[in-house]
Amino acid sequence: MRRRGLFSLQLLVTVLTALFMIVPVVLSMLAGVTNNYFTGLRSGLTLKWVTQVWQLYTDTFWLSLLIALACLLITLLIGVPAAWGLLKAPRRWAARIEECLMLPVALPGLATALGIILLYGQFSGLRDSWLFILIGHVLFTLPFMLRPVLAVMQAVEMPRLEEAAASLGASLWQRFFTVVVPNCRNGILAGAFMVITLSVGEFNITWMLHTPLTKTLPVGLADSYASMRLEVGSAYTLIFILLILPLLLMLNAVNHWLNRTLTRANKEAA
Repeated sequence: MRRRGLFSLQLLVTVLTALFMIVPVVLSMLAGVTNNYFTGLRSGLTLKWVTQVWQLYTDTFWLSLLIALACLLITLLIGVPAAWGLLKAPRRWAARIEECLMLPVALPGLATALGIILLYGQFSGLRDSWLFILIGHVLFTLPFMLRPVLAVMQAVEMPRLEEAAASLGASLWQRFFTVVVPNCRNGILAGAFMVITLSVGEFNITWMLHTPLTKTLPVGLADSYASMRLEVGSAYTLIFILLILPLLLMLNAVNHWLNRTLTRANKEAA
């Protein structure tokens, strides 16, 4: 009886937490497909607000997707080798370097964006390009790639695996691509989830760095809520979620596929 009561309590807390997180999002999306939000569903369902948002803000969707994928690629190219280097570095120095890498996360996004403007804003070609926003996104998301990868490396005792590979004659790059990367795939995929979602939804840094021709999803969403009807902003939220969900599902599918492949390979090797 006690176990059943404890399970019921845990289930109730889980359901209430899920509702607390999901209900506001559902209500926000629902407003985007009703004729009048204040009247509610009685006013009828419509896709005219979604169509209007798509016509007005199509460029922001594709630009956000481009920046997020470019940010993911750069954080992969920098974050995985950086985590590998921190693993090999003396603990004192590794801790100091990691603290420095976390500064863009600890500082307000506006302060980070201001620093980027002061440093790179003099280059007019860069200032007017989406690459200017990409710099800010990479600074902000890099720690979220580096930390999970480093944690996985520490959990699987990567130095021992490398020593074993080196004893068999594997070179530095062979160890990196055949030992380090495969054993860190869970950390890499966890970091990829974080980088994609944070880049697509990042507002503070982007708001300071964008121009009228380089608006991203969150900036366009803020504009739509500030200057148009609530239904338009809610329709924008609906499209925003429909854009990010396939990316997350795709990453999750890749993770499951890699796990099945590795399990099958281990069984065949045994």
